[in-house]
Amino acid sequence: MTDVAPLNGRVDALSEAVAAARTGDEAGFRAVYRTVHPGLLRYVRVLVGDEAEDVASEAWLHVVRDLSSFSGDGAAFRAWTATIARHRAMDHLRRRRRRPMAETPADVLVDLAAEHDTAETAISAVATQAAVALIATLPRDQAEAVMLRVVVGLDANGAARVLGKRSGAVRTAAYRGLRRLAQQLSDAGAARDDPAGVPAPGWPSAGA
Repeated sequence: MTDVAPLNGRVDALSEAVAAARTGDEAGFRAVYRTVHPGLLRYVRVLVGDEAEDVASEAWLHVVRDLSSFSGDGAAFRAWTATIARHRAMDHLRRRRRRPMAETPADVLVDLAAEHDTAETAISAVATQAAVALIATLPRDQAEAVMLRVVVGLDANGAARVLGKRSGAVRTAAYRGLRRLAQQLSDAGAARDDPAGVPAPGWPSAGA
């Protein structure tokens, strides 16, 4: 297999790359890594903040170690790697004995969306660094649901398996998180347009 470019979420192509990687095909693994890693890293960043690179690297070491025992398609592989990354992140937080809080000033966030944008706009902005930092300020269940559904690319059932919850609970958490993001972006835009008016809203902590 010679194509090592990111597969851009194409499940069938990812499935083929995963199958090749399981046989030791180096190009197949590079394609898998380049496709899955960006979303996985953003997910981990929401959980552990600036130490995401180290935690994600540790997760990939586990993936490489256990890859030969994995069975499933591309969607299952995304869920499997997200589960591994989440376990490593939780281990990291337990070692650190505190939960991270992302602090993102409103003046960084106001340019992400205009006053009348909705949750759909929040989805389109989610890949930016500032938006990921904003997602980290959501309650953890909402932040994880949004990242797994929108960034990692899992369906509700896959995200539910990662989180150990029912799919309906994940859908609800993702919906509430996206609505909350849309409201925060709208409030920040209003504060930008009327700096002499109501003070910028406070940003909720990750443990709210």
